[in-house]
Amino acid sequence: MLIYTERELKQYITLNQQAKTVIEDGFNRLARRQVEMPPIMRIDIHEHNGEVDVKTAYVKGKEMFAIKVSSGFFDNPKIGLPSGNGFMMLMSTQTGIPQALFLDNGYLTEVRTAAAGAIAADYLARKDIETVGIIGAGSQARFQVKALALVRDFKRVLVYARSARRVRQYAEEMSAALGVEVQVAESAEQVVRNSQLVVTTTSATEPIVKAEWLHPGLHITAMGSDAGHKQELETEVLAAADKVVCDTKAQCAEFGELHHALASGTLKDASRVIELGQLTSKELKGRDNDDQITVCDLTGTGVQDTAIALFAYRELKKQHIGLEIDNNHKLQKN
Repeated sequence: MLIYTERELKQYITLNQQAKTVIEDGFNRLARRQVEMPPIMRIDIHEHNGEVDVKTAYVKGKEMFAIKVSSGFFDNPKIGLPSGNGFMMLMSTQTGIPQALFLDNGYLTEVRTAAAGAIAADYLARKDIETVGIIGAGSQARFQVKALALVRDFKRVLVYARSARRVRQYAEEMSAALGVEVQVAESAEQVVRNSQLVVTTTSATEPIVKAEWLHPGLHITAMGSDAGHKQELETEVLAAADKVVCDTKAQCAEFGELHHALASGTLKDASRVIELGQLTSKELKGRDNDDQITVCDLTGTGVQDTAIALFAYRELKKQHIGLEIDNNHKLQKN
């Protein structure tokens, strides 16, 4: 068994076109029913504003599959710790024996989530983007805008978050990283009304984005609502959109923005909702014209975790690094 640290992973696994390609392949396989993916196992720890999710998926024909444990403890920044954490494990599909452990502190989850955001934007956002809007100023807000640079050229980023200190830090950091103008917005409304592509990256439990702010040509990727009590978009946003896309309909109907739209009756059913894999596999088309309003609801899937873990394993094996543990799995002779 091989054990890899966050430092090793960050050295060799980056948010690039390769990472985007392996995640897109995962969505293709999900659409083609080549994946066994159970529902998320979830634990809420309300007294500490925390949550833990366990996700997994077996991709048919692959020699290993991932089991991922990810945590979000949203008061951690108050004590100088990141809100996200976790690890991934690869297990043999032939024997069930663990093959690798990634002590990534949530890094691979950040990469695969951002890659999914880039894929959604690639199929659903307009080609000509002047301004990208970001709501939230945490680590995923950083990853998402870096991922968008893989699929779209843009000249400006508008960012809004509740913490004035964190949003100013975000603006300085991302302006230097991307080489584009990053402006701090006074409100979420200012972000939405003045952007062609908006990504929401918060743990909000009440809607931030209102339907009255929508305008022709807008695309929104909402990736913060990954639990039944979380919500970033008014349910009317989904009703007003020309196309609504989910990473998986079943999961989003339980945990995502789609959950709230269905539960409230704003959407009567999910019949018109598209899955992201239907776009990546070319079964269906994404944006049809520059005036459409599109929304993508991302809750994070186990197939993404298996895809990024297998990719990381292949890349790190080439480097001949990692701590090897002999667990003494040997055939017993009679």
